Amino acid sequence: MIYGPEHRELIRSLGKFIDQEINPHVDEWEAAGAFPAHELFKKMGDQGFLGVCKPEEFGGMGLDYSFSLAVSETLGQIHCGAVPMAIGVQTDMATPALARFGSDYVRENFLRPAIAGDYVACIGVSEPDAGSDVAAIKSNARKDGNDYVINGQKMWITNGAQADFMVMLVNTSDGAMHERKSLIAVPMDSPGISLARKLDKLGMRASDTAQLFFEDVRVPQRNLIGEEGKGFTYQMLQFQEERLWAAGAGLKPLEKAITDVIDYTRERHTFGKPLIDNQYIHFRLAELLTEVEQLRSLTYRAVEEYVAGKDVTMLASMAKLKVGRLTREIADACLQFYGGMGFMNETPITRLYRDGRLTSIGGGADEVMLGIICKYMDILPKQRRG
Repeated sequence: MIYGPEHRELIRSLGKFIDQEINPHVDEWEAAGAFPAHELFKKMGDQGFLGVCKPEEFGGMGLDYSFSLAVSETLGQIHCGAVPMAIGVQTDMATPALARFGSDYVRENFLRPAIAGDYVACIGVSEPDAGSDVAAIKSNARKDGNDYVINGQKMWITNGAQADFMVMLVNTSDGAMHERKSLIAVPMDSPGISLARKLDKLGMRASDTAQLFFEDVRVPQRNLIGEEGKGFTYQMLQFQEERLWAAGAGLKPLEKAITDVIDYTRERHTFGKPLIDNQYIHFRLAELLTEVEQLRSLTYRAVEEYVAGKDVTMLASMAKLKVGRLTREIADACLQFYGGMGFMNETPITRLYRDGRLTSIGGGADEVMLGIICKYMDILPKQRRG
């Protein structure tokens, strides 16, 4: 897949916005443990960056998913992982099912303001006992009159402390595990929602992450997204865009880690010569950059097939697996080449080392990706193929 003139103009515009509106503030936001999501998202919405692939009738640009890849890849220019991830939640994790399956009512009341940057969105899937095991969620919604009454809790919710609404996966019946779940748009100012705590994380420190409780929260039944009982299927489809987004967003940080350490090892002298003159180092960096290019090719291919309407579950899972593992490998290898400076927080590689570790966990852990790939390879034991 090759970016055309329209892609390149989008990349140029977003890159300029990042340089002016985001990167000068990243260190401050990292120290504060949050960034001003409403302020930033409104600026992005005004520029059209939050709805490139969303329907035009609700404020989006109506472009194909290759433009979303262009956005996610460009967001990799941000000097941390937390802010791109929070933006990705808004664009590629909380809103794809809303845009694709939502009624005109829910799209008008939740999707449109999310695209405009007037609302901050979060996705409510994970729970303390159900992370990658989505089918095991316990939060439930029962009907009462014209409302759903929601009880339960959600954990590790990005944007959770600032969000205006949550696209929440809940059980709406007592049927089979994969057939009793629904997605509901839940306003976060609804009575009965409480912020249990803002979570203290190893990395992604500029992004607020919350544990939330829901006690008899009333939501109109018209806030249902798509059909009742189809929530698990919708979420699995939503995961495909999340995983492609993760792969795209990882490319530039990995390239930057390599170019930064090249610059450092050229200047750093040991035993009377530049550190880069050690053949092991320049061979290792050449190898790592080759791996990044392989990830780019895999990601571009997956997006190209996704745009063509093909099932990319296996390719998206491969890309997600690869970006997580490669991020860990490159962050560790490059940190080592900095020596003692690599252990200092003032060195950018430490932020990638901390932030990047989440990639192998969030949005489906590496082990889940491997299970999906094995299923498509038709090598799982028969009792595990359901």
